[in-house]
Amino acid sequence: MSAERALLAAIRSALVGDAGVSAAVGARIYDDPPADAAFPYVTLGRIETRAADASGASALEHAVTLHVWSRHGGRAEALSAVSAMRAALHNAALAPEGHRLTLMLTTFTDVFRSGDGRTTHGVVRLRAVTEPQ
Repeated sequence: MSAERALLAAIRSALVGDAGVSAAVGARIYDDPPADAAFPYVTLGRIETRAADASGASALEHAVTLHVWSRHGGRAEALSAVSAMRAALHNAALAPEGHRLTLMLTTFTDVFRSGDGRTTHGVVRLRAVTEPQ
């Protein structure tokens, strides 16, 4: 399995298994949400990967973006979900299949009103480094 696929699967598993995230969004964590998805929910967004093998170990550095979507009114629901995701993933000891995670940091969060005027959008950006096992 590719490092990217393994990392996203490990992130999703960590989010689904975290009590704080479950309280905020339930198990509604999607790669591609269904058209009738109940709010709030999380989508797995962009993943950028570049070589980071200064140690000579075929390391890869990943920038992962996660999205929260809320229609509760105001920012509170999206802020709670973003906070729970940050707590679940920052410095998390994930185990991506076939790879070793050497770093997992939350580098950025943002919560703002989406262009439709009804939806609040939260963004969580992660930095991860993986090496093959």
